Amino acid sequence: MKLLEAPPRFVFFTGKGGVGKTSLACATAIALADAGLRVLLVSTDPASNVGQVFDMAIGNRIIRLTSVANLSAMESDPQAAAQAYRERIVGPVRGLLPAAVVSGSEEQLSGACTTEVAAFDEFTALLTDDALTADYDHVIFDTAPTGHTIRLLQLPGAWSGFLEAGKGDASCLGPLAGLDKHK
Repeated sequence: MKLLEAPPRFVFFTGKGGVGKTSLACATAIALADAGLRVLLVSTDPASNVGQVFDMAIGNRIIRLTSVANLSAMESDPQAAAQAYRERIVGPVRGLLPAAVVSGSEEQLSGACTTEVAAFDEFTALLTDDALTADYDHVIFDTAPTGHTIRLLQLPGAWSGFLEAGKGDASCLGPLAGLDKHK
């Protein structure tokens, strides 16, 4: 397989549900790890099966797989990412602002768009934050089915348009001033 002769640092397995993305991502990750390369396998599918493939709980953190040398894995959890995002936004003002204001902010950050943006932040951090992936030669992504992945990849364009339109000073993600720095 030519892909395994000179693979790029980031490899994405995408497609409709049920076409074998997880099987191919896991097989590729194992083959590269068996070749002595350090590999991180990341599932962005909310219904990930990577843990089942390796018969172990993986979850929303990077762990070394005991069954394959040189292989680590992570299953992205959009809900956990959203909770961490909400805490980054609301946590610093808890105790400084009235409880009703904090509660209102938490309510505004409880929608689906917060979950999508938080998941996108987690995904892009793996692509752009060298500190997170410095220990790996390759990062293999087992993505969610096509529709979900397309929405995830279109998110930056949608938010850029929203921010450029300048309609209001807040969104379901919080103050626009804070979002602009992530643009």
